[in-house]
Amino acid sequence: MSETFEDDFEIIDDIDDPEIIALTELGTTLIQAILEKEPISNVQDLIDAGAPLWYQDDDGTSALHAAAYVENEQLVKLLIEEGAVWNAVDNLQNTAGDIALSLNNVACYNLIRDAGIRSELLLTLLSQTSLNPTPSESSLVLRGVDHSAVASTDTFLSSKLRYTQDSHGQDICLLVLDDGQEVGVMMGWEREIMQKTVEKLCIDHEKKDQGLKVLNVGFGLGIIDNLFQNLSTPPALHVIVEPHRDVLAHMKEQGWYDKKGVSILEGKWQDCIASEALQGFGKFDVIYTDTFSENYSELHKFFKHLRELLASPESRFSFFNGLGATNALFYDVYTRLSELHLADAGADVVWSDVDVSAQNDEERWGETRKYFSLPIYRLPIAKPRQI
Repeated sequence: MSETFEDDFEIIDDIDDPEIIALTELGTTLIQAILEKEPISNVQDLIDAGAPLWYQDDDGTSALHAAAYVENEQLVKLLIEEGAVWNAVDNLQNTAGDIALSLNNVACYNLIRDAGIRSELLLTLLSQTSLNPTPSESSLVLRGVDHSAVASTDTFLSSKLRYTQDSHGQDICLLVLDDGQEVGVMMGWEREIMQKTVEKLCIDHEKKDQGLKVLNVGFGLGIIDNLFQNLSTPPALHVIVEPHRDVLAHMKEQGWYDKKGVSILEGKWQDCIASEALQGFGKFDVIYTDTFSENYSELHKFFKHLRELLASPESRFSFFNGLGATNALFYDVYTRLSELHLADAGADVVWSDVDVSAQNDEERWGETRKYFSLPIYRLPIAKPRQI
C-alpha cells in the first residue's frame, strides 16, 4: 500500500515568445557545451548570461543530466550550487542521479542525492512557516494538477474500492481512477515485506510473551494485522485506524469488529491522534503506519507524535517505506530524509534490506499501475533514542 511519487503537470507555454526562444537557445548551448566538455569557465559564462538550468532538450536532457553523462564532479557541484533541478527526469524517466548511478560514479550521485535531501528539508521548513515561496512570473509554468484519488486523500476517501484476486491468485485491493486505470491500494506481493516487518517489530520484543499493545494505521488487505494476530501471544491490545468506508465494510465482513482485543477507530489518523478514543488506550509497544494517497509531509507529521505514542525505550515503530519507489534516486532521498526527521522526533532508525526482485512484473502488477519497481525494499525499524 503506497502512493505514487510522480505528480502530473500542466505545461503552459508560448513558443513564439521571444523570451522563450532566447532561453531555449541559451539552454541548448549550455547542454552542448557540457557534453562537448568545454572548460568550466565557459559553462559559468553561459550561466551568468542567463542560460536556464531548468531547460531540457527534446530528449529531456538538462544541464545536470549532461554533467552526469560526462562524469564531471566539479561541474555537477557548480550546477547544483547555481540552482540546477535535482529531480528532473528525461524522456526515459531517468534523473541525473540515475545516470551517475548507472555509470557507478558515486561522487556525482552523492552530490545530486544530497541536493535532493537539502531541497526537501527546505520545502519542509517552508511548509511549516509563513515563508512560502512566491511564484515568479514566467512564460513557462509547471503546476501540479493531480487531484485524483491517488494524490488527494479527500478524493480517495470518496472513491470506490473493490477487493478481488488477479489472474495469478494474488489478493488485491483496487482503486479505479476516472480514466479507467486501476491502482493497487494494497497487493498480496507485499506479504513478505509485512512478514519481515512484524519479525523486526515483535519477535525479540521484551513484552512479546505478555501480549503487545499494537497500533496500526491503515488496514488495506489486513496483511500486517493478521500477522500481528498470529503472533505466538496475540496482542493484548490491537488498535486499527482506518478511514475508508469500503475498507471498513470489508473489515466487518471479515469479522475484525468482533475479534478479541481489537479496537477499530473509524476516521483519518489526523482526526484520531488527539482524540479521547485513542488516548484512552494509553501508549503502545508497537506502531505501524501504511496509508494511501498521503504525501511525505503527512508521514513527517506522524513522526512528530511518536514521543506521545510510544510506551518505552523498547517500543518500536515502522512504516511502509514506499515513497519515490519507482526511482532509485527518489527512493534514496526519501529514505534518508525520513531518517533525519525521525532523528528530529527523538527516534533512531535501523534499516534492513528486503529483496523483492523474485516476482516478475506481470505476476506482481497485472494491469495495475506500478508503485514499487525497485529490487530492494528498505525496511525501517525506529526506537526512541536512549538519553
